[in-house]
Amino acid sequence: MNKRFLAIMLLLIALGAIFYGWLGGFSGTTVTSASSEQLLVAGKPFRGHTKDEALGNTFRQVAQVLDQKELAGVPANIYYNNPDEANDTISAFIGVLVPDTTQQLPAGFELRTVPADRKVLRAEVNAHYMLAPNKLYQALFDHAEKHNLKLEPFYVEWFPEDKKGVVEVPVRE
Repeated sequence: MNKRFLAIMLLLIALGAIFYGWLGGFSGTTVTSASSEQLLVAGKPFRGHTKDEALGNTFRQVAQVLDQKELAGVPANIYYNNPDEANDTISAFIGVLVPDTTQQLPAGFELRTVPADRKVLRAEVNAHYMLAPNKLYQALFDHAEKHNLKLEPFYVEWFPEDKKGVVEVPVRE
């Protein structure tokens, strides 16, 4: 019985590791200095606790707009603070990165513009959007600390493909 249990556990661990790898869990993150490009994000604002049910509802509403093809684009979010430093309170704009301003916005959505030509750190990873944020932000913070860079509390993240994530944060001069 113990050998069978051990074999089953090893099989489950191996399958879990394979699945984690398939999602991009073992992918490395690249961090580069760049100049930002203008980005247009159509979405909904949120301010509140990170565990607030309204945050999840906002993400679901945006996902529904994408699924129903009411907007053409990819998931994107703007964060105006670091929730880890703000007692789990988040100020965000949850939405869709859209190519231009000609699209009709769904009811309750607004358009925000992320300005161009700012010095930013850009982190990219080939990982599923459920794993990407933790990998991206940790890489950004580690890079900034290693190079003594001060980051502005303004994070723009988007997911141009199923298994790719990008985050940009302006660097204080």
